[in-house]
Amino acid sequence: MNMTEKKRMTENTMIEWLGIELLTLEPELVIARMPVDHRTHQPAGMLHGGASVALAETVASVGSWYQIDQATQVAVGLEINANHIRSVHEGYVVATATPLHRGRTTHVWDIRIRDEQERLVCVSRCTVAIVPKQR
Repeated sequence: MNMTEKKRMTENTMIEWLGIELLTLEPELVIARMPVDHRTHQPAGMLHGGASVALAETVASVGSWYQIDQATQVAVGLEINANHIRSVHEGYVVATATPLHRGRTTHVWDIRIRDEQERLVCVSRCTVAIVPKQR
């Protein structure tokens, strides 16, 4: 996927609003980064857990989207969990997603989110449903 396709895919979405940037998109690895700033802070000035979950679901869904027949199928989040391990106040966090299972109707992804010092911030698992595209 080239930069134009990446931009078109995320334009006018929460991905764009949160400043999530796709860095790597391969069958076995998806990497994206997200700023920790006013868009992703909770009231105490640290990264909001919901923003981490949005980042995690983004890398999982994009990873599945990359591997399906986009003309006839859509990848949508089905279930996600997250353990928030460390707070972050500024800078960027980087999510790395690897597939644990890629079946015909579901994909399961392991996501690790780290800060700029590569310290673990959040561990997440996301199940993505592969459903027929509505015409």
